[in-house]
Amino acid sequence: MTQFLDGNQVSLLCNGAEYFPALVAAIDQAAREIYLETYIFEYDSTGRAIAAALKRAARRGVTTHLLLDGYGGKTLPREAIEEMRGDGVQVLIYRPSLAKFRRSSYRRLHRKIVVVDSRVAFVGGINIIDDMDTPGQTPPRYDYAVRVEGPLLPQIYEAARKLWGLVSWSQLKRRRRRQPPAFSPVPSGDVSASFVIRDNIGHRKDIEEAYLDAINNARSEIVLANAYFLPGRHFRQALIQAAARGVRVVLLLQGRVEYVLLHYATRALYGVFLDAGIEIYEYHRSFMHAKVAVVDGNWATVGSSNIDPFSLLLSREANVLVDDAGFAARLRASLEQAMEEGSRVVTSAHWKRQPLHLRLFSWLSYGGVRLLVGVTGYGRKGA
Repeated sequence: MTQFLDGNQVSLLCNGAEYFPALVAAIDQAAREIYLETYIFEYDSTGRAIAAALKRAARRGVTTHLLLDGYGGKTLPREAIEEMRGDGVQVLIYRPSLAKFRRSSYRRLHRKIVVVDSRVAFVGGINIIDDMDTPGQTPPRYDYAVRVEGPLLPQIYEAARKLWGLVSWSQLKRRRRRQPPAFSPVPSGDVSASFVIRDNIGHRKDIEEAYLDAINNARSEIVLANAYFLPGRHFRQALIQAAARGVRVVLLLQGRVEYVLLHYATRALYGVFLDAGIEIYEYHRSFMHAKVAVVDGNWATVGSSNIDPFSLLLSREANVLVDDAGFAARLRASLEQAMEEGSRVVTSAHWKRQPLHLRLFSWLSYGGVRLLVGVTGYGRKGA
C-alpha cells in the first residue's frame, strides 16, 4: 500500500515552457548541492541553458552532480561534458555499454529527477531537450513535471543520492562520500503526496502496483495519458473491469508515429478496449510525451514511467503520486483541454473499418515488441 505524506506543496508544470525556467531559477538559487538525473540531454538551446546554470552553480562552490543515461544521453557532445567537468560539475554516465541483445543494455535510466539543496525537487517526464526539437513540429512537445517542496523531499533526495553513489562505485569513480544532511522539511503546503520508483532491486513493481491500486479502487472516472502505452495482461484487465463496473475510462495516447513498432503494437489493443467501452483519444497536435493520470478527481500521478514493458519491467523510473482534489483538478483540466484541442476520438465503428493490412501490421508489431521483451528475459509473467 502506497504511503502518502501530508504537508507538501506540489506544483504542476506543463511542458518545457514552464519547467525549464523554474529549473534554472532553482539551480541559480542553489547554495550547497544539486543532483540532476535525465535520460536525454540534448545540447540545443535548452541543454546549453541548463548546462550553463550547472556550471555557474559549480563555480560558486555548489557540489553539482549530473547523471546521464548512456543511451539517451549519447548525443551530448564529449566537449560539452568535459567543459562542464572543467567548471567543477561532476558528470557520470549510467550504463555506457550498449551491447545489443544483452539484458543489461535495456535497463536504462529513464527517470527525470532534480534535487536542489534538499529544499526543492522536480520529478516528471520532461527531458533536457527543446520542446520544439522535432522537425516539422509547430506546437511544443506535450509533457508534464512537478515541483515539490515539503516532507516528501527526503525520499526524493535519498533516491538521487543513492543512485549517484551506486553508479560511482560501479565505475570506480568514488570520491569521499559526504555525510548526507540531516533535514526534516517543514510543511510547505497542504498536499498529500508519495514518491514511487521502479528499479531492479527492491522496487520492481511499485509504480505499476500504485496504478493498479488506484484503478481497482476507482468509482467514477479514470483519465490516463501515456505516450507509449502497451500494458500487460493485469493492467489491461484492471482497466476493462473498471469500465465493466461503470467507471468512465479515458485513454489519451500518442497519435503521431514516433516509434513505428511500438505505435502499431499499441493499436493492436484498441479493439479490446473499445469493445469494453473504454474511450480512446489520439493526440495529434504535436508529439505527446506525457505519463500522467487522474482517478476519481482526487488521485493523480506525474512521472517518467510509460505503461509499457520497457518502463514497467526494465528501466529506472520515478513518479510522484498526489492525493489532492485541487491538484487533480488542474491536471484533469489540462488533459481535457488536450483532448478537446489536440486530439481525435477513436470510435469503435471507425476502428472496425480499418484496412486489413493495418490490422495485420498492428498485430505483427505487437508480436515483435513481445518477442523483444522475451529476448531480454522479462516477458514471462503478466504479458
